[in-house]
Amino acid sequence: MDRKKVFSTRINEERLKELKHLAVDVDKSLGALLEEAIADLVKKYRTTLKR
Repeated sequence: MDRKKVFSTRINEERLKELKHLAVDVDKSLGALLEEAIADLVKKYRTTLKR
């Protein structure tokens, strides 16, 4: 089982609203979407930095 760590951050109000709507549309939690986005971002930059 993955260990989860709590952290807080600030996010643009409109972006958060869009994220909440997306969560409903795809039937996923905000946390699941954020983890997916972070994983994609890390992968993107790792690929970019390896050049």
